[in-house]
Parts: sequence; structure tokens; C-alpha cells
Amino acid sequence: MARKDTAADAANPGRLKQIALTYKMTRKADKKIGLVLAAVGIVTFGVFLAIGFLIGHPIYLGILGLLLAFLASAIVFGRRAERAAFGQMEGQPGAAAAVLDNIGRGWTTTPAVAMNRSQDVVHRAVGKAGIVLVAEGNPNRVKSLLAAEKKKMNRIVADVPVHDLIVGTGDGQVGLKKLRTTMLKLPRVLTGPQVTATNDRLKAMGDLMSNMPLPKGPVPGRGLPGRPPRGR
Repeated sequence: MARKDTAADAANPGRLKQIALTYKMTRKADKKIGLVLAAVGIVTFGVFLAIGFLIGHPIYLGILGLLLAFLASAIVFGRRAERAAFGQMEGQPGAAAAVLDNIGRGWTTTPAVAMNRSQDVVHRAVGKAGIVLVAEGNPNRVKSLLAAEKKKMNRIVADVPVHDLIVGTGDGQVGLKKLRTTMLKLPRVLTGPQVTATNDRLKAMGDLMSNMPLPKGPVPGRGLPGRPPRGR
């Protein structure tokens, strides 16, 4: 019992430290984050307290309003922190790999399966939607990388659908902050055993596996209120 209490006590400061670090990171990109959170909390609490006085239950509605004020502030903080993190990662080498690595359970990601001398790169993710090739770099150069990698996938796993995405802000490209959502919207066509079999075949093939640097700082979605832990 004592060990469990000690572990819990150690986890709480770590959690608070992580939230504080996320707040500092967010504040660098979003100077108004403190005022916004305070306004959301005060307005939410004030509305419920006013309703409480109107219906004759100020204490009950005040307590409820206080709890909902914390919840509303946490939700707003999570969204603005995520937006700030994506803004800092945008354009950095390996940014797409960092997002893919946090896409969630059911996906297996392999960074840098193809790369050229200009460090344009293609990452791969395998899930129930099939194989998704995600390229980042110069749009004109990565098209040849994607075509070569897609041809290789079709040759090795011809029965598995292969999707390709280019991360960027131009026409036909996917913004970094929309990458995860775009992938999760792809139709699921494979079963769990089929995904495992596909991963096994790709591992047997082998990959480039370069030591590509990932962006520093918190990955969007980690350490934020209401976010599930990463799983595979």
C-alpha cells in the first residue's frame, strides 16, 4: 500500500510539471492564452451562478458552475496547446513522423522508408485502412519518391490498398494538423490479422530506417487533458 501511495505521489507532480511545461510552450506562440482561459472560466462560473440565484439554488449551481468552469478551461487549453504545438512543428524535418507516431492504437508507423539527397522523405503507416505513405518535403520531388515506394508496396503486398499523402499547405496537400484526422477517416478494409500479416511481410522486406531528427518539444495530443495514452 505504501508503495502505491508513493508511486501516486510521484506521478502527480510529474503530471503537473508536464501541464506547466505545455502551458509555457503554448504561451510562447499564444500570448493571450492566460486571458482566454481566465475569461472562459469566469464566464462559465458566472452564468451558472446567475442561474442559481434565479432559481433559488445559488450554492448548488455555484459548485456545478465551478466544476464546469475547470472543464471548459481544460478543453480550451487542450485545443489551443495543440494548435500552438502544430504551429511550432510546421516545416520542421520529421514533423509528419512525430504526428504519425502519435496517431493511436491500431497503427504501426515506420519513419523514413524512403529519402533522397535533399532530405525529402516518405514515412509509412499500416492500419486497417491499409498502407498509407506520407511524404514531406518539396512537392515536386516527393512525387517521384511516393511513386517508387507505392510501386514497391504494390509488388510486395498487392492485395493491400496503398494510399499516399503529401504534407503541406498547397493544393492537393494535407496540412500537418489535419494529417491524423485525414488518416482516421480512411475506410477500414483490413482485419486485425491482415494488418499483422502485412506488417510481417514489410518487416521481412526491410526498410531504410534512417536516423531522422524529430521536432523537439511536446507532441500534439500528449499530456493534454482528455487525451488517451498512446497505444499500438
